[in-house]
Amino acid sequence: MEWLEQEALATAHLDIKPRLWKRYVDDVLEIVNKGSAEPLTEHLNQIDKTGNIKFAYETEENQQIPFLDTLIVKKPDGSIKLLFYRKKTHTDQYLHFQSHHPLQHKLSVIRTLMDRKDKVVTEEKDRELEEVKIKEALARCGYPERAFKTVLKPSKPKVNSQSQSKSRGFVCLPYKQGLSEKTRRIFQETRLSSEFQTSQNVEKPSCPP
Repeated sequence: MEWLEQEALATAHLDIKPRLWKRYVDDVLEIVNKGSAEPLTEHLNQIDKTGNIKFAYETEENQQIPFLDTLIVKKPDGSIKLLFYRKKTHTDQYLHFQSHHPLQHKLSVIRTLMDRKDKVVTEEKDRELEEVKIKEALARCGYPERAFKTVLKPSKPKVNSQSQSKSRGFVCLPYKQGLSEKTRRIFQETRLSSEFQTSQNVEKPSCPP
């Protein structure tokens, strides 16, 4: 793809050459002159002589266009803002809070969605609306309000003593709800680091060797 795009841009006629070209893997965001999207696509499809790589395009609708997880919206003053983009097939199905997984995995679902909201959405009002959507979606997956409070509360800086900073080893524990948490606390007292591993038939985190 890197060779193809370099060749395509170098040989494109000035009338169809994009003013902006940003690619992530096989998704490309372009700013092109009006009416040049189709001839530019035809030009791109002529570069790979094997015919294995083919480009298609979509243009903005209602002053907006999606790119990866973002929705780029053109404002009336000509500036742009970014929203989080969900495909029409998106179902808001996440790891259920009552599922047999460690609590930290469930809290990480909240943390990931909230972090993505803060990093992608550019305007405060839209971030507030996105947070409401996240909470509504996770509430349907059984997440209680206390879980959000746990994730969103300000974190206190950790004070590491010399004994805390030096681990005696690492243990990967099979996860059994209620038992594994107690076992981890015992290991922590003996300065053994630990991670949970769920059963083979459910999604599990990778554990270091």
